[in-house]
Amino acid sequence: MYKRILIANRGEIALRIIRACKEMDIETVAVYSRADKGSAYLDLADQAFCIGGERATDSYLKIDRIISAAEIGNAEAIHPGFGFLSENAHFNEVCRDCNIDFIGPSPEAMQMLGDKNTARSLARKADVPVVPGSAGLITDNDLALKDAREIGYPILVKATAGGGGKGMRVAQNEPDLVNALEQAAQEAQAAFGNGGVYLEKFIDRPRHVEVQVLADQHGNVVHLWERDCSTQRRHQKLIEEAPAPTLPPEKRKEICDAAVRMVKAANYSNAGTVEFIVDKDHNFYFIEVNARIQVEHPVSEMVTGIDLIQQQLRVASGEKLAFTQDDIGCRGVAMECRINAEDPDKNFQPCPGVIKQIHIPGGMGVRWESHVHAGYTVLPYYDSMIGKLIVHQPTRAQTIATMIRSLRELRIEGIKTTADFLVKVLECEDFHNNNIDTKWVERDFIAS
Repeated sequence: MYKRILIANRGEIALRIIRACKEMDIETVAVYSRADKGSAYLDLADQAFCIGGERATDSYLKIDRIISAAEIGNAEAIHPGFGFLSENAHFNEVCRDCNIDFIGPSPEAMQMLGDKNTARSLARKADVPVVPGSAGLITDNDLALKDAREIGYPILVKATAGGGGKGMRVAQNEPDLVNALEQAAQEAQAAFGNGGVYLEKFIDRPRHVEVQVLADQHGNVVHLWERDCSTQRRHQKLIEEAPAPTLPPEKRKEICDAAVRMVKAANYSNAGTVEFIVDKDHNFYFIEVNARIQVEHPVSEMVTGIDLIQQQLRVASGEKLAFTQDDIGCRGVAMECRINAEDPDKNFQPCPGVIKQIHIPGGMGVRWESHVHAGYTVLPYYDSMIGKLIVHQPTRAQTIATMIRSLRELRIEGIKTTADFLVKVLECEDFHNNNIDTKWVERDFIAS
């Protein structure tokens, strides 16, 4: 096991990793931008190095400075957290070239799964269902129109290097498709430096279900069951829960088994998430693999009792998984609400500023993951998420009730947050009755 690791991230996830390391007697090296200087969580690390300016491009995305900090701090491995460089195969390769372990999959697996078109091909080989679509990237409009006629409208144009909804367009007919191809390619090129797009059949009103997987370097792969992430706004998740409340038992087994096959086919190790969309008839289709720990990983931790960050560290250091699939149960229902510094009344405009006071909820089954505190300045340079509220109870109804109570108990003064908005979502009859999909918040809830 490692003696010292560097955390190439900031905020809540950096603190989460520091806590896991302390429990395993692993020393930590933190890095920070000039804007994050003085953040309280940095005091919990054994060392901390400033790596640049306020913006991520001047600090948290500077590979050479992170590697230098790891070398100066005598770190044996680097944990990338989520976001920033967490799915950057080049960074992964640089770590390996510098004899520093990357706490995640191999660069080859990351590269294979990071390209959606390549990942779809791998899914087909692994007998994992994919949405009907073009055989490869679109290189000619005439061929695209031919493919679309065979697939059937509506058609979804997707960027092969996309994420967060960028490089995606829906086409209802042939004129729409020509425009969508051009717009999606331009947006993808600007956002990812890769304008490649492909076609998929558009699935109307799908649910978003993802499976948490864990694989060691000895060929052992397990799943930690699934999470439903259908409550979204503009492709950004708001609420996640486990288990998925609408999946029949047989489909639940099928989707989890498919995720394991996908990971094995990629020769993947460490934690990852295989994402699917599920139609109204419970047919599921592969979307992508997130080759990193995810924001919503505590949901899976709560229902399984497995610390995913600690398992990441063990697997990366070469240890075998200490459990098999039969050892992993799923107890009760867990739910996570992301608390963002945004104003829902002003189209979710980011609200940086100073937190004057904060009161954190508690009680049985309530968990708060955050690095903020009274006097903390929420910065305008990074993602607006300032915390995660996680609840675990025996039933979904109890979980919802405890989450509503906890959100009301949460008090963050000085800035606007999404907490009250989330209460309204949770109180909605459609949410209670599971009459939702990935567009429900925008289409029905906000519009009503």
